[in-house]
Amino acid sequence: MDFEVSDDRRMLADTLSRFLSSDYDIAARNKVAYAAPYHSPEKWAALCELGTLMALAPEENGGFGGTGFDVTTVFQELGRALCPEPVLAQLMAIRLLMAAGEDLEGPLSGTTRYAVAIGELSAPYTLDLIETEASGGTLTGRKSVVYGAPGADRILVAAMAGGTLGVYEVDGSDARVTAYGMIDGGPAGEVFLDATQARTVLADGAAALQDALDWGTLALCAEAVGAMDWSFATLLDYLRTRKQFGKRIGDFQALQHRAVDVSIEIEQARSITILAASRMGTPEQSRTCSMAKNLIGRAAKLTAEETIQMHGGIAMTWEYPLSHYAKRLTMLDAQLGDTDFHLERVMAAHMAA
Repeated sequence: MDFEVSDDRRMLADTLSRFLSSDYDIAARNKVAYAAPYHSPEKWAALCELGTLMALAPEENGGFGGTGFDVTTVFQELGRALCPEPVLAQLMAIRLLMAAGEDLEGPLSGTTRYAVAIGELSAPYTLDLIETEASGGTLTGRKSVVYGAPGADRILVAAMAGGTLGVYEVDGSDARVTAYGMIDGGPAGEVFLDATQARTVLADGAAALQDALDWGTLALCAEAVGAMDWSFATLLDYLRTRKQFGKRIGDFQALQHRAVDVSIEIEQARSITILAASRMGTPEQSRTCSMAKNLIGRAAKLTAEETIQMHGGIAMTWEYPLSHYAKRLTMLDAQLGDTDFHLERVMAAHMAA
């Protein structure tokens, strides 16, 4: 496997890093992430102008990337900056629209913002328990914790029609959306559909929906790696500068050992994310994404716990950035399937092999 980062991806990462560090620092992020609309429309437009979304689709679909490594490049930088913009929802929508052969000019330019409504109260992760119904060009049902739903122009909805799982598009203004910010910041909402007018995107969309979930899972893994990198760098800086009992706390061997354990977990998370990125578009895609999400869910939680404990009380305060990174790292496990869910998927894949 070639671990060398291409010049194009390095330029993309550098461009995103400069923009996010200068225009979207933690103070700006916290100002918008917890208050409606739970992100910054101005920063969304700026991200789109940088070509961020274009990196999520291949050239034949109007983008300039579209590989697993392009997606991880983007989301690692978003994770490093703790960016709350709904790029994840746009990525999943782009994958669904690609599968349907739809025009991607709107979603790739960011002028049309999408949300993808899959999870329900009784089926937060699984596709085979979806109860939302499609009939006569309308949808009826409720979708829960739909990321990016507040303010979305279009919502792609997973629904059943005659026993077949399909993908349908509704206008954001036609659906009733109860908007809220996630506990770690960023927009989400409950989507209520009551004979809501809908357009069929994919009559048989089970495979495309699983593909979108896989790409979303990969993106979350990369975001977690970026957030863990930032958290660990902050921890090292603190261990080198904070003094107690007349010496730097980083000189205490017990803390050194704990920091090394965290470093090992992060490198394992990085490695399996690289593996998952390399297997996108192959028969091993879904299984490897679940392997990555399971490992990263555990590594992210450990990183959050250890960095807070080694900082002490200051890391629990709202003003200290690490507290927000710890929340995001903890909540990442719940998005698109937690560690237990993905462990069961990996076990099922091995049993079927």
